[in-house]
Amino acid sequence: MYCVYVLENAKGKHYIGSCENLDLRLKRHNQNSVRSTKNKGPFKIIYKEEFCTVTQARRRENELKSYKGNAKFQKTIDRM
Repeated sequence: MYCVYVLENAKGKHYIGSCENLDLRLKRHNQNSVRSTKNKGPFKIIYKEEFCTVTQARRRENELKSYKGNAKFQKTIDRM
C-alpha cells in the first residue's frame, strides 16, 4: 500500500508527501534525513490516506498540494 500524508510541526507548518512505509518516512523526517524538512521538525502525522498504486498516491499528493494554504486544504485535514 502507498500512503499520502500531511505532517505538521510545532509552528503549525505543513508538509505533504507520499511513501510506501509511513512509519519509516516519519522517522526520517524527524531525524533530519529529508532535505525539504531538515531542521523544521519534529513532525506529527495529522492526515493520511492509503492507495493501491503509487500513481494514485502521487496524483492525490499533487491534488492536496494544490489545495495548500486555502480553505479546501483545511477542510480536508480537519476530517481526520
